[in-house]
Amino acid sequence: MVKKNVLIMFGGRSVEHEVSVITGLQVAENIDKEKYNVVPLFITKQGEWYTGDELLDIKNYKNLDVLLSKAKKVYLEPIPNNPYLKFYPEKGLFKKTPEPIKIDVVFPALHGSHGEDGTMQGLLELCNIPYVGSGVLGSAVGMDKIIMKDIFKANDIPIVNYTWFLRRDYVNDSERVLNYLEDKLKYPLFVKPANLGSSIGISKAKNRDELINAIEIAINYDRKIIVEEAVENPMEINCSVIGFDNEYNASVLEEPVSWQEFLSFEDKYLRGNKNSGMKSAARRIPAPIPEDKTKEIQDLAIKVFKILDCSGISRIDFLVEKDTMKVYVNEINTMPGSISFYLWEPTGLKFKDLINKLIEYAILRNQEYNKNIYVFDTPLLKKASSGVKGGKI
Repeated sequence: MVKKNVLIMFGGRSVEHEVSVITGLQVAENIDKEKYNVVPLFITKQGEWYTGDELLDIKNYKNLDVLLSKAKKVYLEPIPNNPYLKFYPEKGLFKKTPEPIKIDVVFPALHGSHGEDGTMQGLLELCNIPYVGSGVLGSAVGMDKIIMKDIFKANDIPIVNYTWFLRRDYVNDSERVLNYLEDKLKYPLFVKPANLGSSIGISKAKNRDELINAIEIAINYDRKIIVEEAVENPMEINCSVIGFDNEYNASVLEEPVSWQEFLSFEDKYLRGNKNSGMKSAARRIPAPIPEDKTKEIQDLAIKVFKILDCSGISRIDFLVEKDTMKVYVNEINTMPGSISFYLWEPTGLKFKDLINKLIEYAILRNQEYNKNIYVFDTPLLKKASSGVKGGKI
């Protein structure tokens, strides 16, 4: 059997850069080596691309300058059906530039901006390379919490009350924005950058002073800010979904037990074993909720996944009022940390098998997209060859 080359992308120009490195290396470690050759691709915080086996050892990231001096800079040309990772020419008279590496599938283990938000997916679409995860639309909508919640609202998915504003509006007239928020919503409130994950830039406000402080933090991370009413006495429940085109499956549910006010970035990624990512957070699996609520949340998770046209894998986060057991959808993570493998292990699906499934979905999705007609020849340019002077042709 000829093994496929899987390009695993991680790092990136994102505040979630380090989280992405952990996810990428976890995928590389657990991928089926009998089926796939791993080609690591590390993207620096400045946006430079590097490959090399040295990038697969987490210990090497203690000294990034030394690591990058051993790795090779590469690029990908956006030419359809030309899926080769190419090396920049080596400097020096006797240095030979390595041969391009053929890429069969891309596994973008990228979190946050410039990777999870549809931008990298757009490049891979232009190259016509199969890639794991949601497409341009699902990725972009899944990243923008405002557009996401507008779509949830239009599809009768239960969400908390929310509104939003632009950074420019706040800078120009903060009093007007504060009055607007207090008129629309009731304290306590969560203030969030619209396009970030991992709890970065998120604060809870119980009064105007805390609201001002929360906004001053959030506007450093995005031009759009969403403000939501907090759920009283909440329980957080998470559910993962995998699939493509009506072939959907929901995982078991989890309750992160360290969730009190909300999980900070440190809670999620810096507690316990620093190499273990989200798995290091304390959690209850399966979540201790009634069977009917489990089914309700799993069904909602699949509905969210479907209406946003997601594919591959996502994790949908929910809030449940403990007193009433009312369920709210909080958000979707189209490229969840650690690929949420811990939510699939209880079903008997090992991490290696989960990665296999995601790669299979990537290839299936690419095959489905290639059934579309993208080129249509017309005589329009021949008719216009006499000149275009501004009128109708």
